[in-house]
Amino acid sequence: MSRFRLEIRVVPRPGLLDPEGKAIQSALHSLDYEQVHEVRVGKLLYLNVEAASSEHAREGAEAMCKRLLANPVTEDFEIDVGEAVEQTVPA
Repeated sequence: MSRFRLEIRVVPRPGLLDPEGKAIQSALHSLDYEQVHEVRVGKLLYLNVEAASSEHAREGAEAMCKRLLANPVTEDFEIDVGEAVEQTVPA
């Protein structure tokens, strides 16, 4: 088994209302940052997992997203699998 570092980005689907993003955009405009035309607020998760391969790590992360980490109706997600770090066994 190897360890993998997963980075999962969950964002609201395009076209859906994002009240938190709108509030931040409005606040930025009130601070004279008029060049900001859209703000979307999501979440970023880092997971360290053990898996047989990077493909297995990605498959596990997709399952986690579909079951818990992302709302499949309103959110999309992207997964990046980092370099494997070999696990050391204590003597």
